[in-house]
Amino acid sequence: MTIIIADTTCGLPRDLLAQRGIPLIPQVVMFGDESFHDDRDLDTAVFLQKLKATKTLPKTAAPEPPLYFPIFEEAKKKGESVIVIAPTGKASGAVRSAQMAAQEFPDVDIHVVDTQTLSCNLGSLVLVADDMAKAGKSASQIVAKLENMIPRGRIYFLVDTLEYLAKGGRIGGAKRLVAELLEIKPILQIKDGQVEAFEQQRTKKRALARLVEVAGEQCPGGDEAHLCVLQVEAEKEAQVLVEELKSKVNVSTILIYELPPAIVVHAGPRAMGVGFFV
Repeated sequence: MTIIIADTTCGLPRDLLAQRGIPLIPQVVMFGDESFHDDRDLDTAVFLQKLKATKTLPKTAAPEPPLYFPIFEEAKKKGESVIVIAPTGKASGAVRSAQMAAQEFPDVDIHVVDTQTLSCNLGSLVLVADDMAKAGKSASQIVAKLENMIPRGRIYFLVDTLEYLAKGGRIGGAKRLVAELLEIKPILQIKDGQVEAFEQQRTKKRALARLVEVAGEQCPGGDEAHLCVLQVEAEKEAQVLVEELKSKVNVSTILIYELPPAIVVHAGPRAMGVGFFV
């Protein structure tokens, strides 16, 4: 059997991962001199309380390589392969950390996959890989499947304010000011592993409607599309979005993922989006 390792940026619920026996590697969130692992020290609700109370934007850091060691040791004892399903290397150092950890275990079959994505699409890749592993597929078969899916992934999202992206250096302060003065709601996308502009709308309502339109135009439908919704502090709006998506796209299930602290640092509260594979 192949061990699948997830990263907290996938947004999958911890109880689901525990039920499946999927190890979870945490990102690190730092408020000043305090560091927290976002799988056990800090959940999204507690993080949001701290975020709103602080004047300085917290920072994030990649998981420390030793966090992987116990899992790699277990694989070594059992003679199993390992696949680390990591968030995009252009936004996180998790890929590099996992690679450094793997160098300490040269006799273990370890695959580190840079998924070029985050959040709900990352979660979908984790679930696909785990299903295949439990079905007895080899590590090479699972990696081939992931490599086929990765370039077909699409994520479109909007943030409630550009404040956090500006503070984190993802956009310029002047761009943020102009957008907010004109009440523009940019729709962003993850493209080639990094956040880029997609288009802009004049209101949040129109931007959400546009997310539905884009999914209707691009998402092929069917469960293989893995259509999903991401949100933070927007549960009711996310449920409405799910119902609107179901009216446009032929899918039986649309999962809602809560954004984890390491992503909310940059997206801010009330961010929402959609993810799928074409």
